[in-house]
Amino acid sequence: MTDTSNQRYEEHLSIPAADSRAVDVASVIRSGDVERLRLLLSESPSMAAARIVDGCGTSRTLLHVVADWPGHFSNGAETVTALVAAGADVNAAVIHANPDGAPETALHWAASSDDLAVLDALVDGGADLEAPGAVFTGGTPMSDAVVFAQWHAARRLLERGARTTVWQAAALGLLDRVTAFCEDSPLWSDEITNAFWNACRGGQQETAAYLFDRGAGLNWIGHDGKTPLEVARESGDKDLVEWLSSQGAKTAEELP
Repeated sequence: MTDTSNQRYEEHLSIPAADSRAVDVASVIRSGDVERLRLLLSESPSMAAARIVDGCGTSRTLLHVVADWPGHFSNGAETVTALVAAGADVNAAVIHANPDGAPETALHWAASSDDLAVLDALVDGGADLEAPGAVFTGGTPMSDAVVFAQWHAARRLLERGARTTVWQAAALGLLDRVTAFCEDSPLWSDEITNAFWNACRGGQQETAAYLFDRGAGLNWIGHDGKTPLEVARESGDKDLVEWLSSQGAKTAEELP
């Protein structure tokens, strides 16, 4: 079978991250100087689809630079539009030398940065809402948004038509979706517990209560070594915390 990702890599201009061209274009993007960017792209048309390769062999596109953490660079949406107009592939993924690396698209990164302006520009430019490649799960940009508790991005993806898994729906308090998941295809107990944990992390008491009634583990030590009570406290929802406590919820330190 042909490795199409490597073919794409070979077809595009690859620039070492320390190369002056890479340094210059990244600086222009982060400064929000769209006119200067357009000039660079007109002088070097292959730059729009170029990949910047770091010392570990990981390559990313200029659209990834726009969406990179912490995001929210000046004129980010206009920068995305300029790059796409010049030929940048809006669905290009990061390519890692390490096969275990996550092949995230720029939309994954915008979701991880909670950067709505860049997120919208990418979707407007044709970014695939259901592209795989998220860290930890291998899932869609919605996965990155929820995993990193970037609730604005998660809801914007939802508005733009993104689908959700049961745990993502639970984190966003989409009880109708959670109910449909549970009724249409019975879930394993660990799936219900994971969804419950995420509902608590998202501060979604009604959804958490529904999942608890369906057998979710109240004191499961989940992601980051935290229980539902601990992530509920982090959400800032005092009513949810009180309800969990009344059910006997504990912190990880309080468990035997």
